[in-house]
Amino acid sequence: MVKLKGMTWNHVRGYAPLVAAAQRFRQLHPEVEMEWDRRSLKDFGDYPVDLLAREYDIILIDHPHVGICSEQGVLVPLDQHIPAAYLRDQAENSVGPSHRSYEWGGRQWALAVDAAAQVASYRPDLLPAADVPRTWQQLIELAESLPPGQKVGWPLCPTDAMCSFLTLCAGIGGGEFFDEAEGVPHPVGEAALERLLALLPLLHESSLGSNPIQMYDRMSTRDDIVYIPFAFGYTNYARAGFSDKLIRFADIPGDSGEPRGGLLGGVGMAVSAFSAHVPLVLEFAMYAASGETQRTVYVESGGQPGHAAAWRDDAANRSCSGFFRDTLRTLRLSYMRPRNRAFPAFQEQAGVLLHDALKQHAAGGAKAKPAEIIAAMNKLYREACASTGNH
Repeated sequence: MVKLKGMTWNHVRGYAPLVAAAQRFRQLHPEVEMEWDRRSLKDFGDYPVDLLAREYDIILIDHPHVGICSEQGVLVPLDQHIPAAYLRDQAENSVGPSHRSYEWGGRQWALAVDAAAQVASYRPDLLPAADVPRTWQQLIELAESLPPGQKVGWPLCPTDAMCSFLTLCAGIGGGEFFDEAEGVPHPVGEAALERLLALLPLLHESSLGSNPIQMYDRMSTRDDIVYIPFAFGYTNYARAGFSDKLIRFADIPGDSGEPRGGLLGGVGMAVSAFSAHVPLVLEFAMYAASGETQRTVYVESGGQPGHAAAWRDDAANRSCSGFFRDTLRTLRLSYMRPRNRAFPAFQEQAGVLLHDALKQHAAGGAKAKPAEIIAAMNKLYREACASTGNH
């Protein structure tokens, strides 16, 4: 018996489709047993992949880490082992830049088994689809006009505050707004902060303490959050029976109605260079990421596939209230973060800085000006570059 160990993240979307795919894979390979461990959502973004690679055969990773991983030599370069035709199919059926986000240094370091970006969401029983904001101005008008007891929510815990800030920056400044030598350009960053701060007093009181899962849990069990403009999407909440109340998902609001700049998320399946069973692990990765598995087993088990075959599939869309079709435009226009060595540490530290500033504004205390916040962020970025040797 061959025992393979995998590491994913602790949400039904993160582990259930992998468990199901492993069970199907065992029908092809009865001698293979797969065990899946889970790490928290925060650890998924922060825990060093090089440590995981020494313990697990298969690792689900976040794409901003590929620059570090490639230099550490802890992952298998997939393009050296997987047929070119297979990788070409993955690239041609990528949901937005998902497949490309795991390329670095001319190599492919993971397969995009899960696709996500910051999208919008709403309670269809409380907000008609025709009233879902398409522009920033419509968002402000909605937040100002909701009846007592109903609010716009926005997950703004430190990590997600930074993600939303980057989404706003990309919507204002375009997909190449970030300067990998200096950080966030002041005009773009200040404009993004001004928007965030303008909406802050109108938001639900749980916003600053919530991540997307926590806010969706509240949104789907109470009636006080009607709409969320920016948060990583989860098909689970759009599936009948998953929660008390159904949530539907939509494109994010944009300046001209174009949903541009939603921060790219998702999950890539990587293979540890330390695995004693690399050929077998590669075979499983190809099975899990294939279009057929993605649109059937993966969707049916609560997953959020990275292969476009699932996003176009009628049955897949029926299973989750049209989630894939209703957010695909946002995914196609999504923003991919820098993947250099400095960025992961910078994002974490800048998120804490931004969150502290938002709390100060919400409390009415001493308030840092947008220019001061951006200057402090860029100081953190320069320090991260210096500490990691990212020049």
